Amino acid sequence: LSSNWAAVMMADKEATMPEQLQQKLPDMYSTMSKEEIRFHGELEFVQALANPGYLYYLAQKEFLKRQDFVNYLSYLQYWKQREYAQYLQYPQCLFFLELLQKPAFRKELENPRYAQYIESQQILQWVYYTRNRASSLQDTENSPS
Repeated sequence: LSSNWAAVMMADKEATMPEQLQQKLPDMYSTMSKEEIRFHGELEFVQALANPGYLYYLAQKEFLKRQDFVNYLSYLQYWKQREYAQYLQYPQCLFFLELLQKPAFRKELENPRYAQYIESQQILQWVYYTRNRASSLQDTENSPS
């Protein structure tokens, strides 16, 4: 791809960063190779896809209508491979990355209620998983050996 969409997406954030932080960014990346910088940028962008509010933002700014952006989302599917997925802190981003391959999902994200619905379902999943996980760990600890 000719443009790094992660950098484009981060542009809004950089405009509001404190000046001290902006000054530190170049130093942080100065010791990295271009491949490492790209890896970290794509990692951050892919993980941002776990945020339904961010998905709604992308839809509102019409990124999801641009074919070059859709192609970039398709390219990013390599993150589903185990060697890359191991670096993800928010694995649900892969679920959203898969859904973003579908035009109907991209279109639905233009609706703020749909984005809110996705967020509420995500929260419910976290609550259920956390409760279920804690219960199963407690059962394991209390079972006779």
